[in-house]
Amino acid sequence: MSVRVWLSGSLRQASEGKAEAEVVAKDIADCLDKLEIQFPGLKERLYDDKGELHRFIDIFVNRESVRSLQGLATPLKDGDEVSILPAFAGA
Repeated sequence: MSVRVWLSGSLRQASEGKAEAEVVAKDIADCLDKLEIQFPGLKERLYDDKGELHRFIDIFVNRESVRSLQGLATPLKDGDEVSILPAFAGA
């Protein structure tokens, strides 16, 4: 199941400057593992010391937050688009 992953500007330091990647993954956790293989050090920017996704990282599958889906267990299918972004806050 090939999915396209979009990486925000702040994550591109760990992705050799690439804004997008393609991986074959069954769910979000698998997707992040595959991205780590392509771009070593990326996961340390995404996970906290307890191995949980940082609260300031948002991951979307086809524009829907995985936090409102099944989190890291959110299944992926061929052609899905995954976006990894820092959380935005404003006043």
